[in-house]
Amino acid sequence: MRAQAIEKNMASAGFWDNQEKAQQTVAELKGLKSLIRPLEDLTGACEDLSAMVEMAAEDAGFAAEVPHELKRLEAATEELETKALLSGPLDANAAILTINARDGGTDANDWAEMLLRMYVSWAQKSDYDTELLDRQDNEEAGINSASIAVRGPMAYGYLKGETGTHRLIRISPFNAEGKRQTSFASVDVTPEVNDTIDIEIDWERDVREDTFRASGAGGQHVNKTSSAIRLTHVPTSTVVQCQNERSQHKNRATARKMLLAQLARREEQRREAEQAARYGQKPKVGFGSQIRSYFLHPDQRVKDARTGYLMGNFHSVLDGNIQGFLDAYLHSRAEK
Repeated sequence: MRAQAIEKNMASAGFWDNQEKAQQTVAELKGLKSLIRPLEDLTGACEDLSAMVEMAAEDAGFAAEVPHELKRLEAATEELETKALLSGPLDANAAILTINARDGGTDANDWAEMLLRMYVSWAQKSDYDTELLDRQDNEEAGINSASIAVRGPMAYGYLKGETGTHRLIRISPFNAEGKRQTSFASVDVTPEVNDTIDIEIDWERDVREDTFRASGAGGQHVNKTSSAIRLTHVPTSTVVQCQNERSQHKNRATARKMLLAQLARREEQRREAEQAARYGQKPKVGFGSQIRSYFLHPDQRVKDARTGYLMGNFHSVLDGNIQGFLDAYLHSRAEK
């Protein structure tokens, strides 16, 4: 079993000599155990249920517990079935999630920051780690853009369906006349990858590097030195940047990972498009497509345009309770 082989490797001398590689191995083990443990628990619970049913014939107390246990096992089974849909080649990876304010002026900047908090809250509820990679604050309110890494079992598999445009309809807090405002923010999700991924980049010829002074929080050192890094992959016009670290070297290393992630996602999209064409399917909705609407006026609701999944509690969704949307998207893609 792969998990046992990893545990044996972790116990060997020198495992932690290469910290980055060791962390990747630990992350893989966590991903495997996130599937193995629920399956083992479910198998054991089914055996217990069988014994409970036998005893229920003689004891009314056990008979009353059977429906509740069945309901619990059905929910656990559905959760495992959803995890089984995370079978893509990069689904087990961590995710890099980038949010950009779009149309809507200051409301759009505020909306982008609301989405950022939503995803961080979801990660915390899912026991995932987050790291801020880049953030550009708007002068009046909210953010122009931000990028975070979300690390945990199947993070990319769960979040990749969030790529697209998110629309907010509300009474604008920035409009003195109290008019209704529609705001847009785009979300792009890519898998976090390392240098071992099979993507060829000529860093000297194909990648242009620009340095600039970081903006926003960070202290005098950040604002007075050109520590921020912007990388442009010339053949594909892919642009990434990182300014969260004080060290230019660290920002460069992070930006390189972000660029690899973007190119890995492009390759995945190319394979998906080829497969869709081969089987006569409609390609998956991608970056730039409107995927979800969030309403605060005239009523409260959040509805996914792709799956029809609806929640009537706007604030609960913004508090990070988005798992229903993620699961609905995974099931909708499996049915096509």
